[in-house]
Amino acid sequence: MSTSSRVRSDGRVPPAPPPRFKSKTRAALAAFLLGSLGAHRFYLYGSRDALAYLHIAATALGVVGVQWLVTTQRTSIAGWWLSVPGAVSLLAAFLAAIIYGLRPDDQWDARFNPHGDHPSHSGWGVVFVVILSLFIGAMLLMGALALAFQTYFEATVQPLSCVGLGALA
Repeated sequence: MSTSSRVRSDGRVPPAPPPRFKSKTRAALAAFLLGSLGAHRFYLYGSRDALAYLHIAATALGVVGVQWLVTTQRTSIAGWWLSVPGAVSLLAAFLAAIIYGLRPDDQWDARFNPHGDHPSHSGWGVVFVVILSLFIGAMLLMGALALAFQTYFEATVQPLSCVGLGALA
């Protein structure tokens, strides 16, 4: 809101509203639950954050890529390429939840609550969010790598081994 639009009828400008308090637990939880849609970025930086919209676009591409892979039974090269941005967005969201949760409270307040009147006090909630982010993020990463390697070996190594066995018979 501009200063000229806040001028009262008597010509005085009222004080600006204080910036709202940004909770570390809420930011980590937003990154964990809806981070691939940029919820944590919207919470911390507002609706003008370009990276939040980049999360949305990458997730949309990833959804299209995964649907394409399911439809073609993992044979579409374009489906693999389209699913990569979605995977990166999802894993970056889990990493953001871990980084937010592990940041000390005084550093969090210096960065996101510089004019706050009460300091942050992280509790067990943020610890559980970090643990779940580590567990689920690592599980998704290992699952994606296993699926990619399985698809690679099914497409290249198995046909080659059939050729080698046919030549010996």
